[in-house]
Amino acid sequence: MRNGRSKLAVLAAIPLLAAACSSGGGSDTGTDSEGGELSGTLTGAGASFPDPLFQDWIYTYNDVQPGVEVNYQSVGSGAGVEQFLEETVDFGSSEEPLSEEELQAALDTRGCEAVQFPVVFGSVVVAFDNPDLDGLVLDAEAVAGIFAGRITSFDDPAIADLNPDMDLPDDEIVPVHRSDGSGTTKVFTHYLSTEVDWWAEEFGADKEIQWADGLVGGQQNDGVAQGITQNPGGVGYVNQSFAMEAGLSTASIVNEDGNPIEPTLEATTIASEEAEIPDNFQFTIDNIGGEGYPIAGSNFIFTYTCGYEAATADMITDFWTWAMTDEAADELALELGYAPLGDSLKERVLETIELTNAESGGLPGDPGAAAEGDAGAEDEAAEGDAADDAEATDAEADEE
Repeated sequence: MRNGRSKLAVLAAIPLLAAACSSGGGSDTGTDSEGGELSGTLTGAGASFPDPLFQDWIYTYNDVQPGVEVNYQSVGSGAGVEQFLEETVDFGSSEEPLSEEELQAALDTRGCEAVQFPVVFGSVVVAFDNPDLDGLVLDAEAVAGIFAGRITSFDDPAIADLNPDMDLPDDEIVPVHRSDGSGTTKVFTHYLSTEVDWWAEEFGADKEIQWADGLVGGQQNDGVAQGITQNPGGVGYVNQSFAMEAGLSTASIVNEDGNPIEPTLEATTIASEEAEIPDNFQFTIDNIGGEGYPIAGSNFIFTYTCGYEAATADMITDFWTWAMTDEAADELALELGYAPLGDSLKERVLETIELTNAESGGLPGDPGAAAEGDAGAEDEAAEGDAADDAEATDAEADEE
């Protein structure tokens, strides 16, 4: 329960729209120029990783801009990127930044560049439904062995050697993985591929991979959490917030410096601070040491630099600016185990948010476009009159 509101209560309060909308995804009713209030509907789709936080942000933002409905569909990162590139939503979301190929696809489809920026950090935890195993220490080799089907019981020597003081059961392990295209899977498999050579060769890192036989699949983080609880010996990977909400136990993961680290908010924050973040925000979190938790990632939001009606662009900019600057937004993130961005990174993100629709002068039928068109016509007329006057003056001078 979050702030007295269950996830279902939040979803009931904010009706979901169908994903298939007209170009740009939103249906606007414009803005209130006198009160500065916004009015209309925004649609977004993508990762389930940040969904608990996004729903709380949406609920709270409604107090700030009651005329704006933000409908976020937790369909998984793969589907979210697909819907964004198909222009059926106003913004997309994923734990993986858009690839060069996807950025080119956005440019080819929309006729302008996509904008992407991180909004929050979070951890991917290895979770199980056995309180006696809470704090079980696992390293990358052991985690890879479990999800490759090579380690099949909790008392396997690869696990026992890391937990000499724990009485491990001989229960069979049932690995549970995401069956949909998932940014959570990309963060998880990227970690394993970075740390374990044979995993990189056999399975690799992506939103979807070819898993070993005998594993259980689940749709989105909710589905994996259910798979863990419904299968005795279930072990899966989920966002920390989902593990907290489901009451699952979690493993401590050995990081680059050999330290077993619990997936706490502090450890996630340390990991996020170690990340090297380039200007284009295309980054992953690798090789985390010290007191940092090693399986961490960021959620990215995608918008376009053109093609929105002015009202839609205003709502996108206002909502994500609010999420980056309002103290309540950060407090909600902390309550759910997400790590807000640092101040310097937030400043960079705010500048990037402003690029949304920056290449558009407004669309036909949009009041802003009409005003700009009228102003442009007046300027052209004035320039024409000035040119005529100059020509007349030159002619008079020639006659003299």
